[in-house]
Amino acid sequence: MEAASLPAALELVAGGGAGLSPEKRAVLGASLLLLQRDYRFERVWFWGCIQGVRGAYYIAEGLGPDRAAPRSRLYSLNCVEWSLLPPATEDIVAQAEQLKGRFQGDPSFEYEYTEINTEDAERLFEDGKELMIKEETRLVATIEQIDRAVGIIPRGAFVKTPLGSVHENRNFEGLSLTEAKKLSSYFHFTEPVNLKNKTLLEKALLDPSTDFLDSLEHDIPQGSWTVQLEKGGTVVVLRSLLWLGLTFYHVPTTKQYGYVYFGTGEKNLDLPFML
Repeated sequence: MEAASLPAALELVAGGGAGLSPEKRAVLGASLLLLQRDYRFERVWFWGCIQGVRGAYYIAEGLGPDRAAPRSRLYSLNCVEWSLLPPATEDIVAQAEQLKGRFQGDPSFEYEYTEINTEDAERLFEDGKELMIKEETRLVATIEQIDRAVGIIPRGAFVKTPLGSVHENRNFEGLSLTEAKKLSSYFHFTEPVNLKNKTLLEKALLDPSTDFLDSLEHDIPQGSWTVQLEKGGTVVVLRSLLWLGLTFYHVPTTKQYGYVYFGTGEKNLDLPFML
């Protein structure tokens, strides 16, 4: 969610019980603006908080002119001092997927590969890599996984130019209340997968400037999202059951929308058995 509108946005997603103390909100409001200035980001989003056993990671994302370009991610342990995270690679994500259990809250904490098979162990050893992974690396991978799976935007909020870059749509005035209650009105803000598998006839019905991402209606498993009306029916709130703690909000007929994550950084692997 936008750093500039953080207090109001947090109030809109507070229905799930998660949030920040007034002190943390005040500190974040000031430090995120300084972060935007120091790193010269065009926009700064407060991504959320991953709660560890001994501490919490507060996450921010910096964006440039092209909104589809890889985002710079930073974390803080006290909402004041920020550290830049390295980019997430496929290898890092694959390594982190093998780790189970809670975060510790210590970036230098090291995990051992307890469930790695012999072939993978030999390959890592031959490549000169240790059979250990730091929590900071796991943090990078977890943020990337959550963004890919449940980082979403309303349809029409962004437009894709003929040159391929993605920018905010200045003409976007929000979804109508009827449209805002449909999963098909929301897109995953990441590289599309299902869109590439559509037929030419299906693609002909889409607007290439706005329909360039995958919608939520075909997410697997079905039923992994809940849609609710809150604040007297004035706010539409989507919550992920796959990554518990991810909350998206949108105020219909306005430009107010965003998502935030407050959780332990663990995927709900029991979801298929719960539906």
